[in-house]
Amino acid sequence: MSDVEPVPFLDLSIQYRLLEDEWLDTIRSSGETGRFILGPNVLAFEEELARFVGTKHAIGVANGTDALLLSLRAANIGPGDEVITTPFTFFATAEVVSQLGATPVFVDVRADTLNFDETRIEERITERTRAIVAVHLFGYPADLTALTDIARRHKLVLIEDCAQAFGATWGTARVGAVGLTGCFSFYPTKVLGCYGDGGAVTTDSDVVAARIRQLRDHGASAAFVHDTIGFNSRLDEIQAALLRIKLRSIEGALAGRQAVAEAYDRGLSAVGVGTPSRPEHGTHAFNLYTIRAANRDRLRRALVEQQIGCSVYYPVPVHLQRAYAGLGYRPGDMPLSEAASREVLSLPIYPEMTAVQVERVCQVVVAGLGDEPMPAVAVEQGR
Repeated sequence: MSDVEPVPFLDLSIQYRLLEDEWLDTIRSSGETGRFILGPNVLAFEEELARFVGTKHAIGVANGTDALLLSLRAANIGPGDEVITTPFTFFATAEVVSQLGATPVFVDVRADTLNFDETRIEERITERTRAIVAVHLFGYPADLTALTDIARRHKLVLIEDCAQAFGATWGTARVGAVGLTGCFSFYPTKVLGCYGDGGAVTTDSDVVAARIRQLRDHGASAAFVHDTIGFNSRLDEIQAALLRIKLRSIEGALAGRQAVAEAYDRGLSAVGVGTPSRPEHGTHAFNLYTIRAANRDRLRRALVEQQIGCSVYYPVPVHLQRAYAGLGYRPGDMPLSEAASREVLSLPIYPEMTAVQVERVCQVVVAGLGDEPMPAVAVEQGR
C-alpha cells in the first residue's frame, strides 16, 4: 500500500499555495487599516458578487445557514407557517425553518436530478404554506421555471438554497437571481469557498436587502439603535478579501470542475453506476460529483482501501432524522430520497485534479464493482 498515491476527496492546499502571497498581503492591509468587520473588502465583495449573480444586491453574512435563516425571517416566516422543501439535503435547509417556529414540509426527490420533484409540490400546499426553499443539490439547478410559476400562482415566497451551486445556471440566469433571495455558503469545500465560515444573500428587492442588512447586525438601524431582534451574522473582512481574489478566477474553477466531471463520465460509462445527469436548460456547477451504486458500501470500502477519498451525501434523509421524529414521517414515506441515501457516493472533484488522479479513481470504481447491476432507481443521463 505504501507505493499507492492517495487521491484526497478535496485538496485545498494546491489553491492555497497559488493564492497565499496575495491573500496574506490583504490580511496585512486589513491589519494596517484596522477594519476587520464590515470593512471595504466586504462592501466591494458584495458589489462584485451581485454583479456576478445578476442581482441588485448581495449581503455578506456569517455562513450559509444564516443566509437561509435571515432570508426566511426577512420574508416574515414564523410560527404556524409551513415551508416546502426537500428531505434530501443538508440538515440546515430544514433546521432554519424550525428555528423560526415554522414547520418544514417535505417533497420527495426526482430519480434523475435528486432535487425535489416540482410536479408534486402543489399536492403538499395547504392554507398554512408560505414559502418554498429550493435546493440546487450537488450543483444541479432546480427547475426554476416551474417553481417560479408555482410560487406566483399560490402567492408563495421562493427561496433558493445555492450552497452547493455557485455559478450554476438555469436558462440565462445564475442560480440565486430568480427567487426572492439566493442563499450562498462559502464554507471551504464549496465551489467558491473561503478559509473559514462565510455566506451571502442575493436579492433584487430593496426592501429585503435592507431588512437582511439590519437583521445581520443585531437588528440595528444605526449605532446602538435597535428596531428589531436580530442576529450577529457578519461576513469577516479577511474572508471577504479572499473571496474577492477567488471570484476573479471562478469561471476557470467552474470549467475545471466540468472537465473532471466529463472525464468521470467517460471513465465510468461502461460500469454499473448511475452518473450525474445534466440540466437541459442550464449548467451544473459540480460542487460534488455523486454516483449511485446498488452496493454503495462495498464500493466505498474499496475506495478507502485504495486511499481514495469519498463521502456519502446524505446517509439519512432529513425526514427520518431523530430531530424530526415529532413530525410523524416513517420509513417509506419518501421512497426515492431513502433509496438515494442507500446508493449515493461522492467522488473527489476539484479544479486542480489531474487526469491521472481521475483515471485512478475510475479504475478503482470499476474494479470495486465488477459486474455490479445498476441501482434500482437509475440516474438518467440528461433530461
